[in-house]
Amino acid sequence: MKFSRVLSLLLVALMGVATQVQADEVTVAVAANFTAPMQKIALAFEQDSGHKIVAAYGSTGKFYAQIKNGAPFDVMLTADDETPIKLVAESAAVAGTQFTYAIGKLVLWSAKPALVDGAGEVLKKGAFDHIALANPQLAPYGAAAVQTMKALGVWETLQPKVVTAESIAQSYQFISSGNALLGFVALSQVLKDGKIEGSVWLVPAKLYRPIRQDAVILEKGRGKPAALALMKFLKGAKAKVIIKSFGYELP
Repeated sequence: MKFSRVLSLLLVALMGVATQVQADEVTVAVAANFTAPMQKIALAFEQDSGHKIVAAYGSTGKFYAQIKNGAPFDVMLTADDETPIKLVAESAAVAGTQFTYAIGKLVLWSAKPALVDGAGEVLKKGAFDHIALANPQLAPYGAAAVQTMKALGVWETLQPKVVTAESIAQSYQFISSGNALLGFVALSQVLKDGKIEGSVWLVPAKLYRPIRQDAVILEKGRGKPAALALMKFLKGAKAKVIIKSFGYELP
């Protein structure tokens, strides 16, 4: 009986060691608009796989510069489909691993109820001092905001009122704090349990280029089990349910 018990304990210990050996850590650079969905995806992924995600959130353009300078990321979840193409062409990402995980939606949002109308007419009236948007040179959602205002013919008038944020997350902070009365953010940032606080205009997709958000394995993540597992998980049903719940379209 004693030998049997010792053997059982030894097997349990060996199984624990095997699990630890198999478990891996994956570092992920995540576009700021995808913060809330990624936090939920990370929990589900870690429970299912045993791997651990270490995520950083920020603007796609800033992450691109960091990766080119040797930042130790294994995977990048961008807010566009152009950055991964550049990284592959520059031998900084693994060819054949890029895919679209979500299609983003741009909104004009104010923390103040009834300020933003359902047709975006508030932009033409211009009765505000500041309008926030992410840096269009670094953040695809910022570029989409500029495209929208140009399509509406209000860019020249509103440009002096623009408050430029480093990322879409900072744009949200400017608006939620009242430093800017309104501004452009991602739908996922203002959608909480299917409801939106404040007032919002869902910008028609025809006013800006589609925001195809792509994932890619970076050179530092080449062949890494956790990186491969994460990419597979992002394509799976659990991740898709989470992504859709934050207002994104699926490719």
